[in-house]
Parts: sequence; C-alpha cells; structure tokens
Amino acid sequence: MPTLQRERSSTAPVDRLSRPAWAVAATVVVGLVASVLAARSTGAAAPLPGGLVDAGPGVRWALPLVRVVHDVAAALTVGCLLLAATMVPGRTRKASAALDEPRRAAALRVVVPAAFVWAAAGVTGAVLGLADAAGMPLSDPAFGGLLPELWTIETLRVGVISAGCAFVVASVAAVARSRAAALSLLVVATVGVLVLGLAGHAGGSADHETAVNSIATHLLSAALWVGGLLALLVLWRSLGDAVGVVARRYSSVALWCFVALGVSGVMNASVRLGSLADLTTPYGVLLVVKTLAFVVLGLAGAWHRRVTLDRLDADVASRGADADAGVPRGRLFVRLAVGETLVMGLAFGVATALARSQPPVPETEPNPSLTMALTGYPPPPAPTALSWVTAWRVEWLFLATALLAVGLYVAGVVRLRRRGDAWPVLRAVSWVAGWVLFAYATNGVLGIYGRVAFSWHMTLHMLEAMVVPIFLVLGAPVTLALRTLRPRRDGTLGPRELVLGLVHSPVLKVVGNPVFAAAFFFFSLVVFYWTGLFELALTTHTGHLLMTAHFVLAGYLFAWVLIGVDPGPKRWSPAFRLIVLFATIAAHAFFGVAMITGTTLLGGDFFPSIALPWVPDPLADQRFGGGVAWAIGELPSLVLALVVAAQWFRTDKAESTRRDRRADRDGDAELAAYNERLAALSRRDEHTPR
Repeated sequence: MPTLQRERSSTAPVDRLSRPAWAVAATVVVGLVASVLAARSTGAAAPLPGGLVDAGPGVRWALPLVRVVHDVAAALTVGCLLLAATMVPGRTRKASAALDEPRRAAALRVVVPAAFVWAAAGVTGAVLGLADAAGMPLSDPAFGGLLPELWTIETLRVGVISAGCAFVVASVAAVARSRAAALSLLVVATVGVLVLGLAGHAGGSADHETAVNSIATHLLSAALWVGGLLALLVLWRSLGDAVGVVARRYSSVALWCFVALGVSGVMNASVRLGSLADLTTPYGVLLVVKTLAFVVLGLAGAWHRRVTLDRLDADVASRGADADAGVPRGRLFVRLAVGETLVMGLAFGVATALARSQPPVPETEPNPSLTMALTGYPPPPAPTALSWVTAWRVEWLFLATALLAVGLYVAGVVRLRRRGDAWPVLRAVSWVAGWVLFAYATNGVLGIYGRVAFSWHMTLHMLEAMVVPIFLVLGAPVTLALRTLRPRRDGTLGPRELVLGLVHSPVLKVVGNPVFAAAFFFFSLVVFYWTGLFELALTTHTGHLLMTAHFVLAGYLFAWVLIGVDPGPKRWSPAFRLIVLFATIAAHAFFGVAMITGTTLLGGDFFPSIALPWVPDPLADQRFGGGVAWAIGELPSLVLALVVAAQWFRTDKAESTRRDRRADRDGDAELAAYNERLAALSRRDEHTPR
C-alpha cells in the first residue's frame, strides 16, 4: 500500500472539486445566501412589531448567519471524527491503533480548526442571543453587565455547553492520534450536538417532549450525514486507495441518517403545522423547500449506491497495481458529492431561518397550568382501575427505542436461522417481553402518573430498574450480536468490533464486579432521591431522559453480574453472587423503610406546587411510594435469587457429567489415584512407631 508521503508527492491529476476549500466554503456560502433569503421571506430578521426595543439589525441578521457557520463547522467536526474512529482502515492490527496512523492523523488535523470554529461560533451565537433577548445592541455600555445572565437562560446555556464540548474536542484532537481517542472525541462531539436540541422552539413548545426528541434526532442525523460527506471530500487525497472502503462505510451510515432525518422531520412538522393549509404560509413554504432538498439528497444517495460507488471501486482496483497511480479520481462520485453538499448548505440556511420564525401553530399554550409549565403536559385526572389499560401518552423516543431493539434482535435471530443455527426461543421471548414492558411503562399509565405523583413514580422506577432488566439480560443480546454481526476484514471499526472492544475493555472489568454493580445500584438511588437530581428529573425533559436511562442501565448491570449469560469478565461463584444479592436486598429494604418513615418531602417544591386534588397529602403519598419500593422490590430480587440458584444447579450438574465422562474414558483414574493416596497414608501410619 502506498505511503502517505508517496500519495502526496504523486503528480497524478486529481479532480479540482475534491479540494477541501471548495467543498466546505461552497457549502457555507450557499447556506449563508439561503439563510438571508429565507429570513427575508418569513420576517425572521425583521424589527419587532409595535415599536418594541430590539437589539438592532446587526444582531438580528448576524444570528442566523453565525448559526450557519456553527452548523457546518459542527458537522465537519463530527464527520471527521466518525471517519477517523470507525471508517479509516488500519494497515495492520498493530498499526490500526498506532499514534502515527497517517490517514487518521489527517482527519484529526481537520478536526482541530473545525471544532475551534464550532466553539467560537457557539459562544458568539450565545452572546448575540443574549443581546436579542435583552433587546440591547452589543455596543450598549450596559451590555457587558448582562453577560453573567447567559447561564440562566436555558436556550443560551445549552449553546455554551455545546461550545465547551467543541473546545474540548479541538484541544484533545490537537495532540491525539489514536482510534480510541477519536472514538472518545466522537462521543463528546455527539453530546455537543444533542444538547442543542434543547434550544430553539422545542423549549417552549406545547408538545415539548416530542419537539425536543425530534430536534435532537434531527440535529444528530444531519451532523453525521452532512459532516461525513464533507469529511470524505476534505480527506479525499489523504485517504488514498482506502477511499473506496471509506465511501462504502459512509454510505451505510448515511442511509440510517436519511431515515432518522425523515422521521424526525415529519414529527417536527406535525408539532408546528396545524393542517396542510399551513404549507402555504411563509413558514410552510420553507418547510416545503427543505422537503424538496431532502428528496433530492435521497435520490443522490440512491444513485451513489447503485452507480458511483461501483465505479469508485473499479477505479481503485484499476490503480491498485500501480504504486505511482496516485489518488483514485472518482470524478463522478466527487461531482455528485459536491452537488449534495451544496443542497445540504441550502437546507442548513433554511433551517436557521426556520429556527427564528414563528410557526403557524402557537408554540406555547395560552394560560398554561403550573403542571403544564413544569412538565410540558396538563395535569391528568384522578386514576381509576381502568387507567391501567386506557391511559396512554406516546413517548416517541422510548417507543422508537423499544421497536428498534426488538427489530434488530429479531433480524439477528432470522439471520441465524437462515444459516442453519439455532437460538433459544425463551431468550427471544424474554428480550421482547422486556421491551414490551419498557414501552408500557414509559407510554402507559405509569409514564403519565409517574410524572406527577411520587407513588406512581416509584412503581415506574421499580419496573424500569428491577423488572425490565431481568428480561433483557436473559435475552443475551451480546451473544446474539457476536454470532450474527459480520466481522470487518478491512481494518475499519464496525458494530461487532465495538461490542468486542466493550466486552474486553478494562472498564467492564471494573463495573462488571458484582460488588461495584451492587454498590452503584444502591448508592445511585440514594444520591438521586436525596439531592436536587430528583427535582431536575421531574421538571426537565433532559433530566427525565437521563433518569430513565440510568434506571434501566443500572438495573441491567446489576442483573447482568448476577444472572447474565453474555461474555464478559470472569464470573464469581454462585455462592458469592448470592451473598452480594442478599446484601443488596437488605440495603434496598433500608431504602424503602427510610422513605416510609421520612418526614422530609423529596423533589423540592415540585409536588406541593402542582397541588393535584387527588393527591391531598404529598408526604403520605411519598411514604406509600416507599412501601411500594420495599414490597415490590423484593419480588424481582427473589427471582434473581432463584435464577442464580438454578444456574448453580446446572453448573454443578454439568460438572458432574463432565467428571463422569472423564472417568469413563480413563477408568476413573482420579478416584483410583485418590484411593492409592489414602492407602499409602494408611501404610505409612502402620509403620510409624507409636
């Protein structure tokens, strides 16, 4: 394989369109122009009506323009990290993790300026947003005194957090070159993109959680899709003859992003449009423009998969035997990809104008109740027995997660069956049952009433942390993944390699220790409920999402170290696992009793503030919730104990069978040796003087 130095010194012609400046600069320019035109059409940058004081035209017009630069820089950062972490092949098993792998180093060199631009644009946008919110020009001498208020406004705070993530990425990427570092930075950059979903219209939307979930999904899928293509063009020469492999890997990711972008876009539109007639409004026209751009990009992606990728592979193969051939041209792929980036720039520009435009459907409920203001939903009526089957409120993120988990699992089982391998039916049933329970808990009566009443919340908690994980663990998803996912032979990092890396990671050796898992399971409950985290989970969507994820993951880890069948660190003996389980049961019982006898209301002022008529005494309801934790929590613990005992029995039985078979093969040599040893001891005792 030619070295990077040889590739750079090659005089073979390279399509001019593959130069980095053309791809990124053209995308930014198109986005800026589209943003200006879209803002003019919707009045997004117009002065406030009624002569109200505003920050001036400079701030109004700078906001969408800075956001275009911010979004393109963030996308390029995420795309380069995606390629460096998962798609750039390693030349050998050893070199794939080497600090000086040249193609990965080239990607990380691009990350540094891109992430710094992202951070600078993020901070600039936050400052401009503060000026816009205060109606004060930047030149006003009093504006400097308002800067500490940045952190108090949620939509500005998330911009600062995102910029902080970008700064961390840029700083570390300047000195790191390994695949592990690129993967870690990709996680940080992803957090920096996802947190932006809390800003914009979502925060004040009447359908708050749907808006937040859809915007977060929209932003991340767009960043991966646009950023991956920009990174591919920017790194075209550095990738050399690996460009075909990277392009195909990116194409698979782009297809998933295309689907996620389409679904989240439909959800966004459903929140902001009341009817099809709203498509004729300025806001609706911009949505139509974005939809057309989305369709064009989908057609271009289909053309790539059908035509240009095959031609690119043929070009790479035809040059593979010639060390002086240079970088594959891939003219058709590059030209179509550059055209795609221009359309993506158009979509970015329109999106920035939409973010500052008033949608046809009002973003906030008129005269909302305090419950609506705190939770995003109106107060539910008093529950009845029928509420267990009639009360439903779709949480799209949790429902989509459950459907995706079941769909991927079933696809894996089908793949095994087709190649003639068996998979236990009970494992599949257990996995599906676990996700059905999760979907019911988050979308049914518990998800509704668990947001406003402590006893219902605790029932939801017990189901998510102690019941659902048992079913999921017994489904053995890691074993199924390792048996069905195809290993990559080209040195890139795929799902199977990620799963194997996790299974053999030093981190899992620590968290997979039963003592650690039990302590984490218990003490995280104490920290969550007796600090401000509980109130944060009750009053913010992000806190609610993190709370749910924590309950399920902590419960999964605890169940896995006790009864898991998936590969991982060496398991403790069943006897020691039972000791850990019984100690945890005792601690959990103490947790329930502490709530039953407690005199301090948890959750701050949340429950007294909403003052539900069917919860006249929040403290009594909390004590009842403690009884739920103590009583219901013991049942899953008993199930865990029975499963550990059953596994212990099967292990002993298997060991006895193995010994019997060995005895049949060698004439029970072990027993004969033992008897001979006893006989020798007896003879020695007979000849020993007394």
